[in-house]
Amino acid sequence: MASKEEQLVALFAPTVEALECELWGVEYITGGPQKILRVYIDTDEGVSLEDCEKVSRQLSALMDVEDPIAGEYTLEVSSPGMDRPLFTLEQFRRFIGHVAAVKLRIAFDGRRKFKGSINAIEDSDVVLVVDNEEYLLPIESIEKANIVPQF
Repeated sequence: MASKEEQLVALFAPTVEALECELWGVEYITGGPQKILRVYIDTDEGVSLEDCEKVSRQLSALMDVEDPIAGEYTLEVSSPGMDRPLFTLEQFRRFIGHVAAVKLRIAFDGRRKFKGSINAIEDSDVVLVVDNEEYLLPIESIEKANIVPQF
């Protein structure tokens, strides 16, 4: 069974692509006093406020028709930013050589948090080098991952 995020990605992708943007990812946050639906978009030229506005308008209309989320929620549309989240193996592949902070769903080797260089993708594993040690982290075990900006 697909997660809520996967269902929303499948629903949103055609609309976002028709608006000449890439659907980078979706986060559906239910903890706390309100639900937040965060949609990340990207383009080769970067994301403008106008891009976010047009995608937000279209996704709001789509959500009104399809109604995939019960109750109230806040829709946020934004650029992935410099510390962009990574959702897919292809996104990890695009950032080989960059430093990422990764949080796992369950502990591996006694820890859940890793910060290191994305070295490769092997099958469905992300190869992360942390302190000169390679870790193979299955994509399905990654709860959250972000690029760590280097200045």
